[in-house]
Amino acid sequence: MSSIDSPRRDASPALSRLLADCVMARGALGACGFPIAILDDSATHRPVTYVNAAFEAFFGCRADEAVGRSLGSLAFRGDEALVHRMLAESTPRRTVKAWTREGAQRHVELTLSAVRGAEGAIAHWVVAFSDRTELERLRAELESLRTLAAAA
Repeated sequence: MSSIDSPRRDASPALSRLLADCVMARGALGACGFPIAILDDSATHRPVTYVNAAFEAFFGCRADEAVGRSLGSLAFRGDEALVHRMLAESTPRRTVKAWTREGAQRHVELTLSAVRGAEGAIAHWVVAFSDRTELERLRAELESLRTLAAAA
C-alpha cells in the first residue's frame, strides 16, 4: 500500500458520514410539516434553491417552479425589499403576511436561520413558515365581539 492510498482510505469514513448526514438532513427537511425554503445568499436576489413538500402544498407552487426564483416573487407579491429587510435584520422570528400562488392571504410566523460556510460568511438562509391564519382570524373575531359588548 502506498502512502497516497492511506489518506484516501482514512478520509473515506469521514466522507461517508458527511454524505449520510446530508442525506438525513435532506430527508428531515422533506418530511417536515412546516413549509421550508432555502435561499442562496451568494446571489443578490437570493434565489430559492430548495423547497420542501409542505412549502409546495402551502403556497401552491411546485419545487421545479420555485427553484431559481426569489422568495419575494413566490410568497410576498414581488416585495423583494421586504425579504432583503428581513434578512438584514437580526430578528429571527416575525409575523408577516404571505400569499399563495392563487392569491390567498396567509398570516405566517416566519423564522430565519443563516447557514454559514467554512469561511464564516453566510452562504444560505433557511426560511420556515408557520401558518397563523386561523389564529389571526380568531383574534379579529374576539376583538369584534369585545367591541360589540362594549357598545351594548
